[in-house]
Amino acid sequence: MAKVEAIWSVYLIRTKANQLYCGVTTDVERRFHEHQSSAKGAKYLKGKGPLTLAWTLAVGDKRKAMQLEYRIKQLNKQAKEKLVVGEIQPPLSV
Repeated sequence: MAKVEAIWSVYLIRTKANQLYCGVTTDVERRFHEHQSSAKGAKYLKGKGPLTLAWTLAVGDKRKAMQLEYRIKQLNKQAKEKLVVGEIQPPLSV
């Protein structure tokens, strides 16, 4: 039986101060709950709740997801906000 590859996703979480945090995971819902409630969440998000899941995109493999995460982190806040509302497309590799 062939090994099933996990589908990686990129996500943006909004803090109560309206900041956007970008991350990658194979399970967005699980990871979002970890950020909200456990020691497994990112240090950056500690004490910055309530958190809301602002945007997510299933990418495929881990390499592509990490590349997209990097590109999103290079965007300014205005561009990230446009991404969240669908005014621009994610900066996928060419």
